[in-house]
Amino acid sequence: MMTFLSTTVKRYPFATFVLLAYAFSWWMWPLYALDMLPAVIVGFGPFLAAVTVLALTAGRPAVEELLRQMVQWRVAVRWYIVALGLPLLITGLAAALNILLGAPVPDPEKLANWPSMLPAFLMLLLVPGIGGAWEKPGWRGYVLPKLANQRTQLVAGLILAVVIAGWHLPLFLTGIIHPADLLFLVGTVSIFNLVYYYAKRSVLIIMIFHAMNNAVGQFFPSLFSDDYVAQLPMLQGAVCAIFALITSRAKWLFSTFQPIGRLLYAR
Repeated sequence: MMTFLSTTVKRYPFATFVLLAYAFSWWMWPLYALDMLPAVIVGFGPFLAAVTVLALTAGRPAVEELLRQMVQWRVAVRWYIVALGLPLLITGLAAALNILLGAPVPDPEKLANWPSMLPAFLMLLLVPGIGGAWEKPGWRGYVLPKLANQRTQLVAGLILAVVIAGWHLPLFLTGIIHPADLLFLVGTVSIFNLVYYYAKRSVLIIMIFHAMNNAVGQFFPSLFSDDYVAQLPMLQGAVCAIFALITSRAKWLFSTFQPIGRLLYAR
């Protein structure tokens, strides 16, 4: 039985990973529907799926390599700045657009609560299962490089975006995530992929990025009334898409003008 299982996983590693990522994450969904558990999804399910598939297909060295990526802190300082600052920039621009499109200017008392983002960020980063940071070892540390081995980075990213969107299905169906968040979710996938490749494939940087993104995502919607909250993630998604497009074009442009290219895009 174990030999058959191992052979099947080795033959279909991607399909096995996706099935396990969903299964390890969604088992709480029925219990949540019965008011037996407070959460609808297990955030670190993709990480557990990656560890399981790696253990069955490549053994202990591959698992240890994934764990090393999760603590790979020796990357350029600029990527820490990107991981912490880019979520603020993207959501801040989306909030400004929201106001330009008719949303009332946020109350100063609400704006004064911005320090609450720091403890939220630390909790989301350090506690598995809270928020989405602990998804990243599965999505970026394992499956994205596997997809990109036989495909272009663009195609690999699109496939991953579909898988991640499907993984969030329980959150959409239970109303925890608004349907408008789908555009933002897909937009952030491309940004996460770009940062992952440029930051020496450090999963830690992506975990920091996601934790900060979620912390910002908790604060900014609280600034607007229900009538204008729904359009905020759509604007975030639009900003993400524009940023990803500009960045991909800028990589080609700056690569022809040294040393600017080396400064911005050195791996």
